[in-house]
Amino acid sequence: MGDTNLKFNEPWILQRADPYVVKSDDGWYYFTASIPTYDRIALRRSKTLYGLKDAEEVTIWTKHKTGPMGDHIWAPELHFVMGKWYIYFGAGEAENKWALRPYILECQGSDPMKDEWVEKGIPKAAKDDEFSFKAFSLDATVFENKGRWYYVWAEKVGVGRQISNLYIAEMENPYTLKTVQVLLTTPDYDWERVGFWVDEGPGVIKRNGKIFLTFSSSETGIAYCVGMLTADENSDLLDPRSWDKSRYPVLKSDEEKGIYGPGHNSFTVDEDGNDIMVYHARTESVIVGDPLYNPNRHAFLMPIKWDNDGNPVFSFDNEIGR
Repeated sequence: MGDTNLKFNEPWILQRADPYVVKSDDGWYYFTASIPTYDRIALRRSKTLYGLKDAEEVTIWTKHKTGPMGDHIWAPELHFVMGKWYIYFGAGEAENKWALRPYILECQGSDPMKDEWVEKGIPKAAKDDEFSFKAFSLDATVFENKGRWYYVWAEKVGVGRQISNLYIAEMENPYTLKTVQVLLTTPDYDWERVGFWVDEGPGVIKRNGKIFLTFSSSETGIAYCVGMLTADENSDLLDPRSWDKSRYPVLKSDEEKGIYGPGHNSFTVDEDGNDIMVYHARTESVIVGDPLYNPNRHAFLMPIKWDNDGNPVFSFDNEIGR
């Protein structure tokens, strides 16, 4: 049986935004997230999912004092790719914290908690790609399908306040892209355009012959919400037409539940194999100061239900076994 202490849709790990959980092949659960000081990357490990709540947090990397990777250390994700552990994260420069770019760390051993991490820098774009990582870009995730690895990230384009789009490319190796970027989604709808025009924070789950890619939209306050793209696992994932975008957000603030600004999620399974969404949200509707620097975005857990068509149902009422 799984962990009977699991509690859903309430604060789980406090003041940890952009939460990412991965269950390794040997059964360990790992957790990482944005830390409110935005100055380091830390990991937790537990034999149970809920045990991550009280697990020791180990800092495995700290921001640089000058230059790139010197500020705004954001949204780290831990992935086992092509035989090694990697961390994908976003970072600004010490002298310009808004010069955000994606970066990669490579673990030199099999234990991500204890072994050395080496900086691999900004991912290398494909030879013919003149655009990727030239502007504000972050929130990378990676996933495998049919033996191919894909890299998905957010990057801003345009003038003025700019627009954050999501792009995809196939990977040559864990830190090099094989193909030119392809636009997956741009903020088309009103729920993606509150405060800022933003699509970011991609997360991937594969079930029932489909690939579901969630993403987060709008400013980071109570308007923050989750949208979704769906593709057939046998389709060409580098063809934008393969992806169907849900017309409305699949998860948004619920005043009755007291959950505000749900977003930037990842997916894992509990000890019994039930699908779990790990997301951050707030418990207050009025935010003190700039939402980005208010630390009260907490990690939550939500069981995922599946409808008759094999699509995920995200609800704050979800419980395992119901």
